[in-house]
Amino acid sequence: QVQLVESGGRLVQAGGSLRLSCAASGRTSFSGYIMGWFRQAPGMEREFVAAISWCGSRLYYADSVKGRFTISRDNAKNTVYLQMNTLTPEDTAVYYCAADERSDVGHQGPYSYWGEGTQVTVSS
Repeated sequence: QVQLVESGGRLVQAGGSLRLSCAASGRTSFSGYIMGWFRQAPGMEREFVAAISWCGSRLYYADSVKGRFTISRDNAKNTVYLQMNTLTPEDTAVYYCAADERSDVGHQGPYSYWGEGTQVTVSS
């Protein structure tokens, strides 16, 4: 059974940085999986943030985070990261990691596997 566990979320001041991690388990390797990050703010629908192809050669970002966030992966560690810089209060949300092994899944999903999320709160 695939499990995704996010970590790294916390309270940070506006303008600060955070790095989120997502550790995947339940498979020998996740190198064939597309991995993504989504977020959901209170009262809002979950939205796409970023995604990375299985080999890391293709990166996708929501317009709202382009230039501030960077997604990366370490297939040897079965871990995907989200480096978040120049954070604003509008980035406050629960951040979810997602994964899928199907080759026809688009970068915005639908993903088969989800973590339980990590809270990021940006104070003004």
